[in-house]
Amino acid sequence: MLPSRRGHPVRVPAALALLLATAAAGTLTACGDAGGLRSAGATPAAHSPARLWPDLTPASSPAYDIGEVDNEVVKGVAVPDGDIREADPVAAVRAEITAHPDDYEGDRAPYRETARRMADCGPDRSDGERDRCPVLRPYYRDLTGDGRPEMTLGFRLLPEKLTAVRVYTVDKDRLVRVMSYDDAVSAVELAGRTVIVRSPSEVAGYEYRLQWTWDSDQRAMLLTSDEMLRTDDGGKHTKRPSASPSPSESLSPSTLPSASRSASPSASAR
Repeated sequence: MLPSRRGHPVRVPAALALLLATAAAGTLTACGDAGGLRSAGATPAAHSPARLWPDLTPASSPAYDIGEVDNEVVKGVAVPDGDIREADPVAAVRAEITAHPDDYEGDRAPYRETARRMADCGPDRSDGERDRCPVLRPYYRDLTGDGRPEMTLGFRLLPEKLTAVRVYTVDKDRLVRVMSYDDAVSAVELAGRTVIVRSPSEVAGYEYRLQWTWDSDQRAMLLTSDEMLRTDDGGKHTKRPSASPSPSESLSPSTLPSASRSASPSASAR
């Protein structure tokens, strides 16, 4: 007999009882045929971390300022209706160039060619001239979890073979830069709330993979992982230039507008 949903016993016909008994026996047999436990081999012994120099006085402050937190309002770049898709990415790059003349202006500036090519970013330019524009196509995705997209922007640092990667958000209708990184870039990816930058290594068969993740306390993308990993391309990488000292949910690319507005953000280096 089986209990009913009301608690009263229900009589099971003899044929059904026999069928249930046969199925149960088959299940037990099948379980027995699966085999018993098998050894996975010797388990390596676990070792707790060994602390070195226990008498060493712990550091209370960092030795170098590497710009861990980048959160700065980009003054002078409008964000119509608080929609970051309406902000001009070319104007954001022009603002950074204006704020760092030592990096962009003059024949000895490391990124002088970037500044010169910004003249080719206007909508009135020919297709060939626009191809010379150092500003890359922006991508839009929610990286902060507030339901609104951020703008991930890249631009070439010329004549050096470097790429600037920036992330901007909007705060009270103001454009705010929350991530800044310059390097020889192999690839940039967005995953969840994280920006992943891959860069070549001087060690054959390896690459650097850096991850920035949104931190709600700092209101910025923080460098949360810096790894050196093996690659599967046989180590065919060029050497990785040094970064400048001054400085899937779907992706939504956009074409580049143009503007002549200016602002004064600052870049940070790794």
